[in-house]
Amino acid sequence: MTRQAARRARGGDPSRPRDIYAETTARIVAQLEEGRVPWVQPCDASACRRPSLPVNALTRRPYSGMNILFLWGAAIAGGFPTQGWLTFRQSIEAGGHVRKGETGTTVVFADRFVPEAERNRAAATGEDPRAIPFLKTYTLFNLAQCEGLPPGLASDPVALPERELIPQAEALIAATGADIRIGDDRAFYVPSRDYIQLPPQPAFREQINYYRTCFHELGHWSGAQHRLNRDLSGAFGSSSYAREELVAEMTSAFVCASLGIVPTVRHADYIASWIEALMQDHRAIFRAAGQASKAADLILGFAPPEPAADAIEGRPHAASRAERRVAA
Repeated sequence: MTRQAARRARGGDPSRPRDIYAETTARIVAQLEEGRVPWVQPCDASACRRPSLPVNALTRRPYSGMNILFLWGAAIAGGFPTQGWLTFRQSIEAGGHVRKGETGTTVVFADRFVPEAERNRAAATGEDPRAIPFLKTYTLFNLAQCEGLPPGLASDPVALPERELIPQAEALIAATGADIRIGDDRAFYVPSRDYIQLPPQPAFREQINYYRTCFHELGHWSGAQHRLNRDLSGAFGSSSYAREELVAEMTSAFVCASLGIVPTVRHADYIASWIEALMQDHRAIFRAAGQASKAADLILGFAPPEPAADAIEGRPHAASRAERRVAA
C-alpha cells in the first residue's frame, strides 16, 4: 500500500509533495524583509572567524549555488567558527560522530530522471527521452557539531593584512584581464564595449566596498556572450535586470568570501528589487545562486598560482585553480 493510500484508509487526504523552491524562496524573502541579506550575512565576524565558502570537510569538495546560502545562514545562526560540513555517515567514516541532540542543516541536490512512460515513448518514436529535473534534500552537520574527529579536517584561515589595499584581491582583479576604468562617480559594466567603470577607491566611504563593487561588476562581466552567455539586456527596473543584479551581488559575495574580504550590506532599494523578483518566480533564487557560483568560479579561476613550499627549493609553483580544473 502506498503512503497516500494508507493516508486515505485512515480518513485523511493525500499529503501534498513539498515545493522546495517555494519553501526556500519564502525563507529568503522573509530574511530580506527583515533587512538581512543571506549572501552577505556571514561577513559578520561575531559568528565566524572570517567569511569563507562552505566545503565538505572530508572530500574538500566545495558546495555551490543555494547550498552556499543555506550553509552560511546555518553557520551564522549556530555561531560556528568553521565552514566545514559532513553528513552523519561521513562523521562516522572520519572516526567521530555527530554530537547527540544536534540539528542538521538541509541542503539540496539537483538531478534529472527519465520516467518509464517517457522511455517507452522515446523507444517507440526513436526520439531522445526527455529528462525531468527534480530536487532531493539531505542533511549536513558543521564540524563544530561533531566530536571525536581527527585534527586537520578544519584549517584556520590565514589572517588578512591590516590594510585597506588587499593584495590578493588586487592580484585577482588584474589577472582577469578585464578592462577596468577608474575615475567615474558611478560603477557599471558596459556589455556592448565589454568594460567596467569604477570610482576610485578613496571615493568609497568604506574603502573595503571598492572590492565588493568591483567583483559585483566582474559578475556582470562574466555574463558576456563570449564568457558565460547570460542575458544582460534587461532595462533598469525590469524583472530581468533585478535577476541579473541578484547574480552579480551573489557572485561578489562568493568571491569576497573566498578571498576573506568583509564588505558591508547593500542598501534598501536593492533589497526591495530582489524581493519583487523572488516573489514573481520561486525558482529565481535557485537559478541566480547557480549562475553566481559559475560566475565566481570563472573569476576565481584567473587567480595567479600561489608559491608552494617546494617552489622555494627550485621546483615548479602550484598550478592555478583554472589549470587544475583543466587537468581534471
